[in-house]
Amino acid sequence: MVKPLYITTPIYYINDVPHIGHAYTSIAVDMIARFHKLAGRDVFFLTGTDEHGNKVAEAAAKAGLSEIEFCDNIVVSFKNILKKLNIQNDYFIRTTSERHKKAVWKILDVMRNAKTDDGQDVVYSDDYEGLYCTGCEKFITEKDLVDGLCPDHKVKPEALKERNYFIRLSAFLPKIKELIESDELQILPEERKREVLGLINQDIPDFSLSRERVKWGVPIPFDKNQVAYVWVDALSNYISAIGYGDDVETFKKWWTDAEVVHLMAKDILKFHCLLWPAMLLAAGEKLPDTLYLHGFFTVDGEKMSKTLGNTIDPNKIVEQFGVDGARYLLLTQFPFGVDGDVQAKRFAIKYNSDLANDLGNLVSRVAKMIIVNFDGKIPSPNRNAKEIIELMEKTEPVPNAAYAHIKHFRLSKAIDEAIDLVRFTNKYFNDKAPWKLVKDGKLEEAGGVLYACAEVIRIVSIVLFPIMPNKMREVRNVFSLDDSTITLESANTFFDLKPGASVQIEDSIFPRIDTKAIEKKKKESAKQNDDNLIDISDFAKVKLVVAEVLEAEKVEGADRLLKLQVNVGSETRQVVAGVAEYYPPEKIKGMKVILVANLKPAVIRGIESNGMLLAAKKGKKLTLLTPSDELPAGAKVS
Repeated sequence: MVKPLYITTPIYYINDVPHIGHAYTSIAVDMIARFHKLAGRDVFFLTGTDEHGNKVAEAAAKAGLSEIEFCDNIVVSFKNILKKLNIQNDYFIRTTSERHKKAVWKILDVMRNAKTDDGQDVVYSDDYEGLYCTGCEKFITEKDLVDGLCPDHKVKPEALKERNYFIRLSAFLPKIKELIESDELQILPEERKREVLGLINQDIPDFSLSRERVKWGVPIPFDKNQVAYVWVDALSNYISAIGYGDDVETFKKWWTDAEVVHLMAKDILKFHCLLWPAMLLAAGEKLPDTLYLHGFFTVDGEKMSKTLGNTIDPNKIVEQFGVDGARYLLLTQFPFGVDGDVQAKRFAIKYNSDLANDLGNLVSRVAKMIIVNFDGKIPSPNRNAKEIIELMEKTEPVPNAAYAHIKHFRLSKAIDEAIDLVRFTNKYFNDKAPWKLVKDGKLEEAGGVLYACAEVIRIVSIVLFPIMPNKMREVRNVFSLDDSTITLESANTFFDLKPGASVQIEDSIFPRIDTKAIEKKKKESAKQNDDNLIDISDFAKVKLVVAEVLEAEKVEGADRLLKLQVNVGSETRQVVAGVAEYYPPEKIKGMKVILVANLKPAVIRGIESNGMLLAAKKGKKLTLLTPSDELPAGAKVS
C-alpha cells in the first residue's frame, strides 16, 4: 500500500511582500501534489509564513506598526498570491498562531529533558560571543565575511555576546551522516547531499536554540527571558501544522506513517539538513524522507535585486499570461533544481511557441474539423489502422513517464513529455491531412484521424492538469469531458473518448500574445523612466517622518560625514549624513529633521546607516528641511 504524501514548501519570511521566488517554489510543490493526487495518492500540502525575528520587528517599526499588526497586513499578500496562482495547499501555517507556539514549547521541553547516548543533556546553557547578521538571522564567522561584510546582505555583522541555550549538535552528527549516506534521509539533488556531508566533516559548532536579546519570538518554556531562535521556531512548523502536541492521530497519519518531503531553495540547506534532523532525533521523532533543495535563479543574467530594478512581480506575469500561463512559464524556463536564468523577454516567445502554436492550435484544428465535418460529434475510431497504432505507441508511455519524472522532481521533463507528444500529434495531423481525406470522400478515414488526435488531446489534458488546471478544464470542455476522469488511470487508457459526444469551441484556448505590442509598451515605459517621471504609487512608497537628533559625531577620516543617533518615535536609529560642512555636531544635536524612514540599510565608511535626511541645496548653501517644533518625533510627513 502506498504511503500518504506530506509535502511542504518552506515557510516564507514575512519582512516583505512575495516575489517570483516564492511563486516558483509554491507552484512546483502544487504541481507535485496535484500529480500524486492524479495517481490516487492521499496528499497533504503545507505552506505558510515565518513571522518572528529581528528582521520582522525592524520592518514593523519602520512601518510604524506593532509586530503582529505588520504580520497581519503582510500575510494577506502571501495568501492572495497563492489564491491568484491557484495554489491548492491544504493548510496555511503562521508561526504567530497559538497552535504553532504550543508545538514549539512541546518540542523544546522534550529536547530539554532528553539525553545524548553518552548521558549528556541535549540542551545546555552557555555564553556565546560572535558575529550576527540580522539579514540572515544567524551567527556567522570571520571566514564567512567578504571585506568584513556579510556576503549576502553587504552589511557589517553585529558583534554579540549573550547567554543562550544550545542543542548539542555534535552528538547527533554521526547518526545524521549515516542516515544521509544511506539515503534513509535523502538529500537531493546529489550535489546538495555532497555539500551537506562536506559540512559534517568540518568543525561545526553547536547550534543556538534561543536568543536573549531578541524580543519578537516564541518565549521558551523553561526561561521566559529568552525566545526560541527563529530557525528553531520556523522549522517546527512542519510538525505543528499536522497536530504535533494537539492531534495524535493526524500527526501519526501525516508524519509518522507518511512519506515526508520538504522542498526549498538551497540557501537554507544547513538548517534543514543539520539542525532539523538533530531536533527530531533529540525529540524521538522520525526524520523527513526527502529534502529537495532547488537552485537559485537570476533575472536576465543578473541577481534579482530591488536596487537593480529587476525583480519580477508574479502578479504582473498573471496579468499578462493568465494564471496557467504564468504557472507554465515559471516552471519551463530551465530544468527544475538547477541554477538558472529567468528571461522575462522569453515569456511571450515560449507562450506562443508551446501553448498558442502547438497545444492551442492542435485543439482548435481538431475541434473545428469535427464541428464542420461531423456535425460537432466525436467520430468513431479506426482501431486497427496502422496510423492510429503508431500514434498509440507514442502516446501510451507518456502518462507513466511523466509521473516517474514527478517522483524524481524532474518537473520540466514531465511537462516536456506532454508537449513533445503534442508536437508529434501535430505532425501526425499534418501528415494524414484529414481535410484532404474529407475532400476525397474518405470520411471514415478522416474521422479515425480526428478521433485519434482528440484522444491524444484528452490524455495530454490529464498530464498537464497539475501545471495548468484551469486551461486543461477548458480543453476538456471542448470535448464534453468532466473532472471525473482526470486520473492517471484514465490517462493510461486509449479509446476512452465516447463517439457521438458533443464538440464545441468558440475562442482559442491559448490566444497568441502580441510580442510587438509588448515591446512597444516596454519602450514607452523606458521613455517615461528616461523623463524621470514617477506616478503617485511610486511616491506613496516613500515614508517620511519627523526625527529628533539625539547625538552627533564626526566620522573619522570623512570631513563631510556625521554619525547621528535619531529618535523616530518608536525607536532610535543610526544615520550617516553628509552634512558636516554645514551642520557641526553641536549645531545639529537637538534639531528636528525630516527622515526618509524606509530606505534599506546602507553601509557608509563601515557604519550602518538606516535612513536619509532631506535637505535643499543651491550652490554652496545647504539647508536641512525641518518641521514645526510642535510636531513630535515619529510624526508622519505626507
